[in-house]
Amino acid sequence: MATQITAGSSELRDITKMERIGAHSHVRGLGLDDRLEPRENSQGLVGQGKARKAAGMILKMVQEGRIAGRAILFAGPPSTGKTAIALGMAQNLGQDVPFTMIAASEVFSLSMSKTEALTQAIRRSIGVRIREETEIIEGEVVEIQIDRSLTGATKTGKLTIKSTDMETIYDLGTKMIDALSKEKVLAGDVIIIDKTSGKVSKLGRSFARSRDYDAMGADTKFVQCPEGEIQKRKEVVHTVSLHEIDVINSRTQGFLALFAGDTGEIKPELREQINTKVAEWREEGKAEIIPGVLFIDEVHMLDIECFSFLNRALENELSPLVIMASNRGMSRIRGTNVRSPHGLPVDLLDRVLIVSTRPYSEDEIQQIIQIRCEEEDVTLTPDALNVLTSMAGSTTLRYALNLISCAQMVSRRRKAEKVDVEDLRRVYTYFMDEKRSVQWLKEQQGSLVFEEITTSRGDGENGGAVGDAMET
Repeated sequence: MATQITAGSSELRDITKMERIGAHSHVRGLGLDDRLEPRENSQGLVGQGKARKAAGMILKMVQEGRIAGRAILFAGPPSTGKTAIALGMAQNLGQDVPFTMIAASEVFSLSMSKTEALTQAIRRSIGVRIREETEIIEGEVVEIQIDRSLTGATKTGKLTIKSTDMETIYDLGTKMIDALSKEKVLAGDVIIIDKTSGKVSKLGRSFARSRDYDAMGADTKFVQCPEGEIQKRKEVVHTVSLHEIDVINSRTQGFLALFAGDTGEIKPELREQINTKVAEWREEGKAEIIPGVLFIDEVHMLDIECFSFLNRALENELSPLVIMASNRGMSRIRGTNVRSPHGLPVDLLDRVLIVSTRPYSEDEIQQIIQIRCEEEDVTLTPDALNVLTSMAGSTTLRYALNLISCAQMVSRRRKAEKVDVEDLRRVYTYFMDEKRSVQWLKEQQGSLVFEEITTSRGDGENGGAVGDAMET
């Protein structure tokens, strides 16, 4: 979107907003058809058919509100699309269903307890759809009369408003006059006034006034004159998360804490009161709970206390669907000397539905590289595409994707429109992958500073930090 900035009297400049290209900015959904069957290449996702179908089935159950309080684990090798599938789910969920994404290590870096950080993430993932009836005045403005006193301190006025069936005159106070002036309401505009809050919203200009002016702006919107009564009752729906309700009720500055980000720890007593109130609203039909999704990436980084808390939180009546991702095999559970699959305790694994992802085939890697080239606006020659595909097979997919923009920089230096094999060869010599890095370290043995780690074993298991070093 271009923004026009006036510098001086006649000079105009267009400043174009720069779109940042992220690692998963090409993902626009799960790429499933109406029968939840995965397409080979759709919405930015390629391959992983079984995992995507499983994610689509989970998504369907989330939208029907049937899978709250359960946990899903995406397990697979690095760079097999676990985070991409989770982001595809977020895109398909829509605006109303809350989706919260955290990395497990975030829990330890915040200035609050681990359980409080997890609680806030869980409550961010539960939406409350609140319905309330409000009285509104809706119609086309016929005339606005504003009378000011000699000093200008007091203002009074009359608003004549009509629908297709009737016409009414309202007396205006100072606040309503200010609200109408702020919205720049003129005769011929169709407006809505909320009687409880006094908020004025302008819907557009009436079709009957479309010929009033010879020239109009591109953003001028024409609407029909409302039918029926001017004053009517209307149902308004707000969707907020439980965490937002917690923050608004916990601090003196109210909702401003949401923007400041300084929410701090929230008392459990307050949360209990809010849960009770939400339960009352549900019984009265005023509110409806929308269980959302909490995605925890690199879940093996959580410790045993966090896992115990998650176990208990999943049993709670107000709990979202928890989706976790891990690339570990048999791994030590943080905070213990116990080894367990995926680095998760066995009692939590027992609750979890596990979805596995597999390494990509050569054809799938080639399609992913083409998608990323389109996203980064890079053109590869057919030979360069084949070389980059084989490079991804011998090194890693992430390394190959990182070389795309680097190779483009090299090709620009020689004023070429397409990235060729020579550009890829050059950046391949500039940047090492993991295997060549290890090989280089072996060759440099003695030149670099090394620190010897002594191992002490007790009870057949590695102890504390030594165990971590051995696993690494």
